[in-house]
Amino acid sequence: MPATVLVTGGAGFIGSHTCVELLRHGHSVVVIDDYSNSSPQALLRVEQISGRPVDAFHQVDIRDRRALAEVFTRHYPDAVIHFAAKKAVGESVARPVEYYDTNVAGTIALLSVMHEHNVRRLVFSSSCSVYGNANKVPLGERDPVGPTNPYAASKLMCEQVLTDFCRRLPEWKVLALRYFNPIGAHPSGLLNEEPRGAVNNIMPLLTRIAAGRLGQLDIYGGDYPTVDGTGVRDYIHVMDVAEAHRTALERIDEASGMRTFNLGTGHGTSVLQLVREFERVSGRTIPYRITKRRPGDVAVLIADPAAVAQAWNWTTTRDLTAMCRDAWRAQERNPVGYSV
Repeated sequence: MPATVLVTGGAGFIGSHTCVELLRHGHSVVVIDDYSNSSPQALLRVEQISGRPVDAFHQVDIRDRRALAEVFTRHYPDAVIHFAAKKAVGESVARPVEYYDTNVAGTIALLSVMHEHNVRRLVFSSSCSVYGNANKVPLGERDPVGPTNPYAASKLMCEQVLTDFCRRLPEWKVLALRYFNPIGAHPSGLLNEEPRGAVNNIMPLLTRIAAGRLGQLDIYGGDYPTVDGTGVRDYIHVMDVAEAHRTALERIDEASGMRTFNLGTGHGTSVLQLVREFERVSGRTIPYRITKRRPGDVAVLIADPAAVAQAWNWTTTRDLTAMCRDAWRAQERNPVGYSV
């Protein structure tokens, strides 16, 4: 049944694409975001794509319990999808306290306010980075975890908080989605990954370099035990991730307690392989240099997506070509980002 969904971090990359998916399927959407790494333009584009308005938007820091409580009191959400977090691995190594404060303390603040307002359904944005330096691939939900950087550790801490919370309150229903590496953009070209400040993720780096907005790509590490020495990741289209969050919301009542699912394609792609495919799709050359490894990075992360396929009959439907094509279309349609 259609629900009123509070989306934290709803103006961000994955959050905005998920808002489109929710609106398209009849749900009412209330967004909170502090714009620290997002733009108000994203929500205008969400409305343009979906043909429906976002019910409300509030500029709120996820750690601000009083402001959160006002949102819950005003809108009475049925469920929460929680994206609001800091997410750059390298930055987390340099500024760990900020990551624990925002990601862990912010999640605890949200849980407290949800509990006070009897909202017991939560879809949590987790990460494949919790697995760390895995000694096998692909990775299943039962495989050992071992974060190698503060960002990953903060996500695992949140999962532990949620697990303990559900043990204490068994009527709660929580789904933690450990997705691997979301890239791409909405196929309309209207919605994209548009970070504020420093660009850390690979796809916005590629699109900006191809468009002449940045000079070259730094590839961190060329001596990993992989097919070409560069890191291997399981890239997943952001629209597949958005659809998975909407599916999670609609399947959340199937069981109580804390459940965890991987989201990925099950296929690995090296950084250089991704660069070559993006060059082929865009028709542009990407200059790059290989530098030393970045602290906190790992060699290979590939998902075993069997559990979510069995539970929900859900799999990804978009390939690497579509990820590169949609990201490049969005860059061409927005040559200087959302500002114009």
